[in-house]
Amino acid sequence: MLNYPNINPTIIKLGPIQIHWYGVMYILGIMASYFLVKYQIRKKGLDIEINLDNLFLFLIIGLIIGARLGYVILYNLPFYLSHPVKLFYVWEGGMSFHGGLIGIVFSSLIYLRKHRVNFLEFADLIIVTAPIGLGLGRLGNFINAELYGRATNLPWGMIFPSGGDIPRHPSQLYQFFLEGILLFTILWWIKDRPFKKGTIFCLFLFLYSIFRFFIEFFREPDPQLGLIFSFMTMGQILSILMGIGGLVLFYFVRVQQPASGPASSP
Repeated sequence: MLNYPNINPTIIKLGPIQIHWYGVMYILGIMASYFLVKYQIRKKGLDIEINLDNLFLFLIIGLIIGARLGYVILYNLPFYLSHPVKLFYVWEGGMSFHGGLIGIVFSSLIYLRKHRVNFLEFADLIIVTAPIGLGLGRLGNFINAELYGRATNLPWGMIFPSGGDIPRHPSQLYQFFLEGILLFTILWWIKDRPFKKGTIFCLFLFLYSIFRFFIEFFREPDPQLGLIFSFMTMGQILSILMGIGGLVLFYFVRVQQPASGPASSP
């Protein structure tokens, strides 16, 4: 059994002002995505006339709204119907990755359509960088000692402060490796190949759904939901839908457009 490091989740506390590791992870992930997207546009010589600062502002808004509403609707709707004001208490936690992804897709569709930029081409540029934020976010979960795994007798099991007196899978670290490091390595390695526009985006949807579905077997189910149909978590159901969506989109990508070239098309 490994000792949980008990890292203080608060970096700085000055009166009512607090800076948490989890928030810093979000900021680092967004910054990494911004600069790597800019790097790809420059390296590939893409003719994309768009204000990245404004685009990322739209993406951040879409991420926060989508992640919050996704959690409220999919994971804890009865509670928020009884306590609607709690919807705005985002500092208390409760964000859904799948909801955040939907929020980002819708906000980027609105912004890119307005500026006549091909959504699928830009989605490929952004999604390559997404695993960085995902991985950092899981590190933030680990520091917060939240979203830990199920009970285990394996040597690397950890006793989390709020997880009782039994060793548990450090499932946040599993997600950090699979959804962060491994997924980023795969996407970054293939990003310059002449795929049709949207192919890398579809691959992200499919690979993430596989990784997340697998890790959910080790992650403690949300207490208010438990196991759905007595054997599946909400995360697994959403991952199945996400994987199917990726395959359907890939079919249309393959059928309805020619191979991707070096130039951008509106």
